[in-house]
Amino acid sequence: MESKGIPGKKGIDHFGFTVPNLKEAVDFFVNVIGAEVSYKIGPFASDDDWMKKHLGLHPRTKIPDIAIVQCGNGSNIEIFEYVSPEGEQEQKMPKNCDWGGRHLAFYVEDMDLAVQYLKDQGLEVQGEPTIMTEGPSAGETWVYFLSPWGMQLELVSFPNGKAYNNYKTE
Repeated sequence: MESKGIPGKKGIDHFGFTVPNLKEAVDFFVNVIGAEVSYKIGPFASDDDWMKKHLGLHPRTKIPDIAIVQCGNGSNIEIFEYVSPEGEQEQKMPKNCDWGGRHLAFYVEDMDLAVQYLKDQGLEVQGEPTIMTEGPSAGETWVYFLSPWGMQLELVSFPNGKAYNNYKTE
């Protein structure tokens, strides 16, 4: 069978995002979510145009630190804190409907227990868990919640397996 896409692709290695305060974010992922820090690197800055050439950023942008965390099975999470010259950095969280909007989902075995835990931690849970009853998401339960800095996160559970693995589309 002929492979499509990027030659040699094996899967997703990591998901990266920027936070306003790296220490706060790492503390949250470790102490509330239960992730483990794999490593931290930084700082990074450049006197030439490296940031612009390689990352599309203002040349004087700095990266004080980067942290890689792992959360059970799945891809790594790469967390950045950037410092850019005034006027060069949007300092608000994108909504899911915005270009570049995103969320990070965590699989849980007991949705009710996980939701109560988040509430006990003082986090904002957005609505009640939604149970999907038909189609490729049948049996899935999900709910969004917010990190302390306002990033949208999700809990998801498929106690009977992912229905879409057996769902056929034309």
